[in-house]
Amino acid sequence: MALGEPMKAATHRLAGVASSYASVVRSRSYFPLWLAQLLSSFGDTLHYIALVVLVFDLTGRGLAVAALVAAEVVPVLLLGPIAGVIIDRFSRKGVLILADMLRAALTLSLVWPQGAWHAYLVAAGLAAGNTFFNPTVQAVIPALTSEEQRLAANSVAWSTGRLVQILASAFAGGLIAFTGTGAAFTLNAVTFLASAALVATLRIPAHAGQLGAATKRGLVTYLGDARDGFRYALRDTFVSRLLLVQALASLATGATSAMLVVLSQRHLGLPPSGFAWLIGAIGAGALLGPLIPNTLARDYRDARWLFVPYVVRGLGDVLLAVFTPLPVALLILFVYGLNTSTGIVVFNSTVQGAVREDVRGRVFTLLDVTWSAMRLLSLGLGGLLVDTAGIRAVFWLGGALLMLAGALGLALLGGHDFRQRQDDQADS
Repeated sequence: MALGEPMKAATHRLAGVASSYASVVRSRSYFPLWLAQLLSSFGDTLHYIALVVLVFDLTGRGLAVAALVAAEVVPVLLLGPIAGVIIDRFSRKGVLILADMLRAALTLSLVWPQGAWHAYLVAAGLAAGNTFFNPTVQAVIPALTSEEQRLAANSVAWSTGRLVQILASAFAGGLIAFTGTGAAFTLNAVTFLASAALVATLRIPAHAGQLGAATKRGLVTYLGDARDGFRYALRDTFVSRLLLVQALASLATGATSAMLVVLSQRHLGLPPSGFAWLIGAIGAGALLGPLIPNTLARDYRDARWLFVPYVVRGLGDVLLAVFTPLPVALLILFVYGLNTSTGIVVFNSTVQGAVREDVRGRVFTLLDVTWSAMRLLSLGLGGLLVDTAGIRAVFWLGGALLMLAGALGLALLGGHDFRQRQDDQADS
């Protein structure tokens, strides 16, 4: 009897989560966007694998493949500020469709590759399109869902996206082996076009920034809007402190995420194929992670839901540097995946609800720029550290920094009210 009641309570909570997931998926206002994200995720996974294969085939150099990271990060740093202004000033539906059409054309061009420079150019172009598309999706979700649906919407998008990535990864190997990379690029272009068609069916109401943009003209006002967004981020208690925490977290995780394959071979002693087991453990955790806040959180807008996952993941990095048995590593990485996905869906849901509608695009792009800049710095420092002190030192230091980021977040934002304030709404 004592065990029966908790089981019934857990079953009831899971049934409630399933009901909330089904409700948001059936929503006519959100379903097209969710399906568009899934199609894009499937195509992007095919594209990434095909692009790596193509660049290696064209150059025969692993360093050339590594350079793709820089080609994908630099556009985020350069275009982030102006992308945020455009997202906040113009029709967000139009931004989504234009980004999809641009990415479709770029991807299709790789069916006839002209050389490695062509692959880098397309990688940079797709990253530029993502710089506009991804923050716009985050900015429009509050307009397509109710406050009660928001966590479920972000959770459904994240979990199903990870599942699609796993399926696409398995499909990509066979497709490329039998038909070459051209088929993968063609299919990715088709997914972008299908995404654009789905987005075209959305009813996204005009937002405050778009309505106010009608009276603004010229480059000076664009720069002014970018400055206003930056000023908002610095003055807003939540955003300014979150940027600081995110910068430290990105510095901590950039190197450890990229160098997991090095840890796999040099510390855990696994063959190259063993790296796939580690990625699989992370993926399994990432699939299930969003169930945690949906099942257990009475109110996810709490600093503990945002930052405790950082502490747990940081501890996991330290433990990975200590232990070598594969089952232990798989368990740690499963928990790692749980925490990462929990943090992401809570993070997106919290920012969507706490930031003013007219500056939401600029805030999301600023967060992306901060994360990408610190990720590049982390990769550089991690590369130096692994050559001088070894891979274990990278995970020791990365884990310690990530735990520090979580503790800093709890200290700076513990007890903060993450709901958008009425005076903020009035100002917009």
